[in-house]
Order: sequence, then C-alpha cells, then structure tokens
Amino acid sequence: MKRIVLFIPVLMLLSIVLAGCGYNTIQQNDEAVIAAWGNIEAAYQRRADLIPNLVEVVKGYASHEKETLMAVTEARAKVGKLQIGSDVVNNPEALSKFQAAQGGLSSALSRLMVVVERYPDLKANQNFLDLQHQLEGTENRINVARVRYNDAVRVFNTSIRTFPGNLTNKLLLQLPRREPFKAEAGSEVAPKVKF
Repeated sequence: MKRIVLFIPVLMLLSIVLAGCGYNTIQQNDEAVIAAWGNIEAAYQRRADLIPNLVEVVKGYASHEKETLMAVTEARAKVGKLQIGSDVVNNPEALSKFQAAQGGLSSALSRLMVVVERYPDLKANQNFLDLQHQLEGTENRINVARVRYNDAVRVFNTSIRTFPGNLTNKLLLQLPRREPFKAEAGSEVAPKVKF
C-alpha cells in the first residue's frame, strides 16, 4: 500500500513535468515552419506558371494591335502616295488605284474599329499595365510568404532553445535549428532600370 501511495505523487509530478516539457509545442512549431516553406514554394510556382502565360497574352495582343496598326499605316501611306488631280475622274486606271487605296484604308480602319468596339478593354497598353500589376502582386506574395516563413522559423528556434523545450529537444527530438530565409548577395543594392 505504501508503494501505491508513493507512486501516485511521483506519477502526478511526472505528468506535470511532461505536460510542461514543450514536446507538442515544438512539434507544432516544426509543422508551422514546414507549412510556411510550402507557402513560399507555392508563391514561386504561381510566378512560374502565371508570368509566362501573361507575357504570351501581352505579346500576342501587342502583335495583333501592331499588325492592325501597320495595316492602317501602310494603307494611309498608299493613299498619300497617290497624286490626286482633276484627271483622276477621267482616268479609269488612276480612279481604280485611288479607289483601291481608299478601300484598303477603309478596310484597315474598319478592322481597327472592330477591334476597339469588340474588345474595348483589350488594348496593349492595358495588357502591359495588367502584366506589371500581376508581376508586382506576385512578388509581394512571395515577400509575404518569406516574412511568414521567417516568423515561423523564429518561433520554432525559440521553442527549441528555451527551457524546458531545449531539454525536450536535446533528449527526445534532436531537431536542428532552422535557418531563416536570407536575401541573395547583392540584393541590398537597388537595381538600375534602363529603357
């Protein structure tokens, strides 16, 4: 009976010590670090998936706009090259050339108007602005993920270096200290933008 009476307080003391040892907290903090790193990878993957597609859309539409505007410019140049005189009315060949040039310009302008009417929001400059916003947003997401990762690393490292977590880690888990995300060498110098 004395053994049971002595065993109960020892068991209670042991359960109190184990409950406050930080084992579960360290495990939770370790999982938070892993999840935070996953968020960084997801942000990088988003950038890898999104940016090439956006660039292709911008290039494709800019090419379409360029082709339409080139057609208008060429048609206008043809109209400008023709010498218009009073003899055009009397010369069927000159009249035919004049009408063909005007028809070409009308056709190019109508294509331009159809593009503007049908797709008023799809203009190359707007696409470039959208691309710029998407790039900025993607880089901001990556930065936020990096900051959150560093916060998770700080919490984890603190939990394995402070008492009683340091004892639990040393005796049971033996998890290494995690390294925070660091900037690349030379990133403290602002990039120069040249046009």
